[in-house]
Amino acid sequence: MSIDSTLSTWLDDVADRRRGAGLHRDLRPRTPGTALIDLASNDYLGLVRHPEVVRGAMSALSRWGAGATGSRLVTGSTTDHDRLESELADFVGAEAGLVFSSGYTANLGAVTALSGPGSLIVSDAGSHASLVDACRLSRARVAVSPHSDIEFVRSALATRGEERALVVTDSVFSADGDLSPLVGLHRVCREYGAFLVVDEAHGIGVRGVGGRGLVHEVGLAGEPDIVVTATLSKSLASQGGAVLASERVRAHLIDAARTFIFDTGLAPASVGAARAALMILRREPHRAKSVLDRAQDLARYTGAKTPESAVVSVILGDPQLAFDAAAACRERGLHVGCFRPPSVPEGTSRLRLTARATLGPDELARIETVLGEVLTGAFA
Repeated sequence: MSIDSTLSTWLDDVADRRRGAGLHRDLRPRTPGTALIDLASNDYLGLVRHPEVVRGAMSALSRWGAGATGSRLVTGSTTDHDRLESELADFVGAEAGLVFSSGYTANLGAVTALSGPGSLIVSDAGSHASLVDACRLSRARVAVSPHSDIEFVRSALATRGEERALVVTDSVFSADGDLSPLVGLHRVCREYGAFLVVDEAHGIGVRGVGGRGLVHEVGLAGEPDIVVTATLSKSLASQGGAVLASERVRAHLIDAARTFIFDTGLAPASVGAARAALMILRREPHRAKSVLDRAQDLARYTGAKTPESAVVSVILGDPQLAFDAAAACRERGLHVGCFRPPSVPEGTSRLRLTARATLGPDELARIETVLGEVLTGAFA
């Protein structure tokens, strides 16, 4: 049997098993001007099409061109990158910032550069895939903590043989939308000399005063042993990522983070869009509260637990049931997320609804009707 036929047979077998388990995925390209009501994207503040954000992108595009032209250390840094880093750091209360090409590469860069062989990483079981992959690439010893289990973290840090340690967690967990116990985690990290790395992807723009994030909300902004990572692709309506920390950490990442050193810099248009979105959020801090208000509405329509973020999870259990429910919503003009393994644990497939600050009364009325119809049918 040839190598090609062996690989082809394996690919076909894997695809058949996925389909049989209800885990096959398809790409569904969007078209301009779609009539679907969006409860699936991460455009929490409703800024993706905001005229000022679009103008910010176009202005940067006209000044710098379409691409960054190289890595940040060669030709990929512009004065706009520098301004965005300073503005983001000031917004969340950090000393300094460093922009990456995505939130994923920000997490990979921060975790791998701050750990390595001879160190320990304690990672929450609910951490985002980018943090999981960062742990795998770090070559550090990794202990996976049960979800939000501070005592496990304490024990792992207290009994470690390694000199250096990181604790990594989301601030707002992406599947369930629940909050990390950051104050307790930081207390343990401080006691045992560990850094706390917090992914604020779903926190910035939603939690804290004016959307400054959960780290800021709980009074930990600017602490020297906290490293905040963030994405520009959710509340800030653009693309890219950032690490927000001390000047010392920033300097180290410029020297040591491989996803910074060897990756092309963030495209100028994305930088311009993110700066414009951040300016709007500063000017209109009520948008953060509006996201949480709309999440409360979605929870009320579905019977889900009271949300702590923009994420409302409606757990259906079976992956095919979740897929069919999402399809039924789509047929009725409502786009919802469908999370199945490996995105969530076995037996917890769900509709994942994301609130948006700009949902209006007519849209909310339609959402309530559609979710009522679909969920009644799903549980029948």
